[in-house]
Amino acid sequence: MSEPIRLAVLAGATLTTGLVAGLFFAYACSVMPGLAATDGRTLVGTMQSINRKIINGWFLSAFLGGPLLVAVAVVGYLGTGGAVLGWLVVALVSHLVTLGVTGRWNVPLNNRLEAAGPVDGIDDLAGVRQWFEGPWVRWNLVRTVSSIAAFACLIGALLAR
Repeated sequence: MSEPIRLAVLAGATLTTGLVAGLFFAYACSVMPGLAATDGRTLVGTMQSINRKIINGWFLSAFLGGPLLVAVAVVGYLGTGGAVLGWLVVALVSHLVTLGVTGRWNVPLNNRLEAAGPVDGIDDLAGVRQWFEGPWVRWNLVRTVSSIAAFACLIGALLAR
């Protein structure tokens, strides 16, 4: 892989990873604290709506594109070794943590929330909120930290070039 292509892949990986890290960070420090100050109907209905709308091409391109581009960058830098490769490997591991947490915890919680039905038909909104909110916030914090770690490592890789 030529150096300009490696740089373009690394830049794309950094951009997409930063976008996802920023999204999770925004949830951690504004969206979920804001919803925490509302009633159960608002939190459940809002999260159901967000969960339906976030599955779109823009989000999926960044969310899946980041780790894919990091994996391509790792392959591109395999022959070179050095600090860049080290940063990339740690970034890839951090991405795998983000993907794993999302797939194991946040998505199943989102699916369970959707399966609870429309807010108008939920008899126990407080109960739904209780099993959803705390775990979702905790696991979002984990993936926020892991995605920020991946982003920081990609910055490290760029600086080590």
